[in-house]
Amino acid sequence: MTPADDPAERYFTVITAALSGLEIFMRDDRSPLYRHGIVAKIVAEYIARLDKSFACWRNRLGFQDTFRISRAESGYPVFQTVLELENDRRSADQRLAGIPLPDELRAEMADFILRHKEFPAALQKSMAERLYLEDVKSKQTFGPFTLAQTAKVSVNPKTGRPYYLVHWATFDGSANLPLVYMVTVEDSSEAMVDQLVTRGGKLNDKVDIPLPVDGLLNPDLAHRFDDYTEKNSAYSLSPLTIAMNLDKDFPDLHPKQLRRVVLGPFYSAGITENNSTVQEVLSKVRKPENAWLLTWTIQEVYSKGETPGRKGLWSSQPAQEEFFIDTADLEATRQGVSSYENHALVPHEAYQALYAAGEADKTFAGYKVHILSNGQVISDV
Repeated sequence: MTPADDPAERYFTVITAALSGLEIFMRDDRSPLYRHGIVAKIVAEYIARLDKSFACWRNRLGFQDTFRISRAESGYPVFQTVLELENDRRSADQRLAGIPLPDELRAEMADFILRHKEFPAALQKSMAERLYLEDVKSKQTFGPFTLAQTAKVSVNPKTGRPYYLVHWATFDGSANLPLVYMVTVEDSSEAMVDQLVTRGGKLNDKVDIPLPVDGLLNPDLAHRFDDYTEKNSAYSLSPLTIAMNLDKDFPDLHPKQLRRVVLGPFYSAGITENNSTVQEVLSKVRKPENAWLLTWTIQEVYSKGETPGRKGLWSSQPAQEEFFIDTADLEATRQGVSSYENHALVPHEAYQALYAAGEADKTFAGYKVHILSNGQVISDV
């Protein structure tokens, strides 16, 4: 069986091409996220983690014969596969101790071939497992949950509060989709205001902040914030619900904007099961490695104002954010967002096939289409 005929090999070829194209798009100055340079950079880092995971899964086929994906839904590996990769990462050193070193394995393989005049399949699997475990030891894969990092710190001159851009990610176990979260949050806790804000309302440049910082910058809230993100990252929760829970659970934190980037679904002819018409058209694309379509959604909810807190003799009320939902947009209301964007990335050959079949407008209705051609991304088609 040639690589083109092997469904697993073809899947890894097309998903790798799709993720590479998406990373190119994120770094393109025409990308809607590019104007927010740090946002595009953060998303690109998580795409690189996904790419690393797929490289590991591909190597894993050298000694394990099965690999399961969510064919009818996301087009990504099932959640159990993500968990197994994380477990392998944690046990890699222990397992490597029981496998001979590469040079020893090569010598054994050469000796086996000379003595038995046949291929050393068992030794080849041991070599594949060693290479896989050496690769998976890196923490740069996309795991079930990636703890938060503070990527930016500044001061809001209007409120005199420091604010942080914090991001984290999860692979949702129900939807089988990778999700990236970013929140801009102001911190009104006295200790952090005193430490980070000068009397002139500027960021205190005498405080060394080695960005990125693991976790929330506020050390008194960092552990609780990690717990909050783990409990509030499910795809089934709307961005509005996630932002409101943050606002409610942390009186000193004031979420001004929350973004969720849903990296999928992914469609590939002959591998995933999706719209029959699209499937039929993609199946006619001459090169199987170009017969795919990757979609992603950017969801955003932001605060339109803040209700001041009040302190009384008998009771008190913390400040509360007023999040904007465009009730005139039924889809935005359904998603629980202030705004959203649907994007699609497709190889030039596949787009041409859909266009020639008269299916392009219907397939991409409601999407901003980006075409991957010769290592470049063309938008606004």
